[in-house]
Amino acid sequence: MDLILTAIAEMAQPFRMLMLVTGVFAGLVVGVVPGVGGLFAMALLIPMTYGMDPYAAFALLLGMGSVTTTSDTIPAILFGVPGSVGAAATVLDGHAMAKKGEAARAFGASYSASMIGGVFGALVLALAIPVMRPLVLYLKTPDFFAICAFGLSIVAILAGSQPLKGLAAAMLGMLASFVGIDQIAGVERWSFGQIYLWDGLPVSLVFLGLFGLPELASLLLRGSIQGSAERPSYAGMRQGILDTLREWPLVLRCSAIGSLLGAVPGIGIAVLDWIAYGHASRRPGSGPKFGQGNVRGVIAPESANNAKEGGSLIPTIAFGVPGSASMSILLGAFVVHGLVPGPEMLGKNAAITVSMVLSVAVANIVGAVTCLMLTRQLARIAQVSASILVPLVVTFIVIGAYQTNMSAFDFLLVILVGAVGMAMKELNWPRSAFSLGFVLGPALENYFFLAYQISGWSWLKQPLVLVLLGLAVAGVVRQTLSWIRARGRAGALPPALPDIAMGAILTVLGIAALVTAAAGFPFEAAIFPIITASFLTLFSLLTTVQTVLRWRNPTATAVAAAPEAAGEWQPSGGPVMKGNIAVIGLCLALTALVLLTGHLAATFVFVAGSILALGSRSLKTPLAVAAGATLAIYALFDLLASQPWPTPWLATLLRLP
Repeated sequence: MDLILTAIAEMAQPFRMLMLVTGVFAGLVVGVVPGVGGLFAMALLIPMTYGMDPYAAFALLLGMGSVTTTSDTIPAILFGVPGSVGAAATVLDGHAMAKKGEAARAFGASYSASMIGGVFGALVLALAIPVMRPLVLYLKTPDFFAICAFGLSIVAILAGSQPLKGLAAAMLGMLASFVGIDQIAGVERWSFGQIYLWDGLPVSLVFLGLFGLPELASLLLRGSIQGSAERPSYAGMRQGILDTLREWPLVLRCSAIGSLLGAVPGIGIAVLDWIAYGHASRRPGSGPKFGQGNVRGVIAPESANNAKEGGSLIPTIAFGVPGSASMSILLGAFVVHGLVPGPEMLGKNAAITVSMVLSVAVANIVGAVTCLMLTRQLARIAQVSASILVPLVVTFIVIGAYQTNMSAFDFLLVILVGAVGMAMKELNWPRSAFSLGFVLGPALENYFFLAYQISGWSWLKQPLVLVLLGLAVAGVVRQTLSWIRARGRAGALPPALPDIAMGAILTVLGIAALVTAAAGFPFEAAIFPIITASFLTLFSLLTTVQTVLRWRNPTATAVAAAPEAAGEWQPSGGPVMKGNIAVIGLCLALTALVLLTGHLAATFVFVAGSILALGSRSLKTPLAVAAGATLAIYALFDLLASQPWPTPWLATLLRLP
């Protein structure tokens, strides 16, 4: 108790509280901007802590890091664009609720669940640090592989009525994650000689393209996020909070998932979100199906991703092993301030450790309350015309994409992945399954090879491995059997011919990946891609055969098309291709303008021109919105981040003799 009182007294000093609040507001801003992420912001803030004492420094850093997963739900719910990789699962039901006019309810549920999850994670951190070291050390490489494999089995649930498509999409995501220089053998895999691809496909760009651009196309066709639904009210926000309180068992379970698995190095936030979402979807409760606006689909991932921050601090503080990418940067702050993770953090520096716990808890409360106060105003954005929203969101996606590698290829990658995401959405190939496979692929490969290197195939006989792999297989088999029994009432189905073409393309892609991996990579770099490509070929071929049989049986198709679609997909009711082409065209236009004139001029011209082109009847609104967007881009990326930008082509041409 004396230790806690000491930590409270230290943190109560005005400057330290100011740093905590500053970190919270910085984190809220960072979370809202797609593509930036807490990792970038934490790296940016560390140099600012050089002259601070450890209490103030970690209050600033943890205040920022704890709430990025609170505010990243704002673009996820409103636009279907995850503000960070940790909001991808929230997109499915949160954005569906916004389209129904329930944005305020979704925000209320999200922020209250985030607050409870964050405080829960802080409590777990406080209780677990003294005893966590032996537990984490007990887990071996095969156990980590089994945990990741169990997480991957959730794809069958995420795929709803199309488990084979889900499994194929997951394998495709895993293959995509292998692009770049292999970390085991040090050889290039499917990088095609491009230096840009040596480090692999950036997760943030893949998620922006996969989830963001397809939803913008839908928004453009609808005209606004929620159409003609009634105006947002405080009643909706209160309903969301009550939903969270009513679902308190789910909140606690998902918070436990986030904090406990967050303490396991290698299990990132993107994985935790889907595990929590999959857990909730096993018991959907009353209301809409998951993927169609079920509030439990918002509560579950938001509880888990905020609890994760406390969990990931456990191995970081206990013995210097970062529990996440952001924690690896935080270790740099430990060095800067002369702190050594391990026994000293529980001995002479125990007060600092307790202050970290308090910082995480207070940051989550302040962040959630701040967002709740703004909920009604944020929900009003759902009524703004798409002609204004789409150019603005495209601007922040494209400009934010450049922050990843500061390369023109960043623009191209987001657009290409966006096109793939559009095709997957329209043909009911689950994007959620692809994203889970993508984030789990490197971890699965690394743990698999290390386990094989240490003990051959005998590691498959270990008890925990057998249990987790058995549960994973059982989950996939159960969902597949459910699909077989209900195949006659599977819900609405996408057009057969494009669906067959998609399955055939993935089958050919799987065979090509299998052949190139077997023939061109050494054993260490080839073994897991070969396994993955084999499964991709199998699942996509079975899916293609299934679609062909459906196509040749119009009676079955008619029966199947009657009920409501399952999962994240619904039949498109408008000129889908037109919307998709329009969004891709907007992204290409902005990219060309950035490269030609520079990012500030490009932002102003693009936003103003796009709003006018999309139907604005006055000149005043486009100019005002464009000026505001340009000012925001300048303040965020030029003033705060001091971001270098490529020399505009036009400036280069003007300097020619």
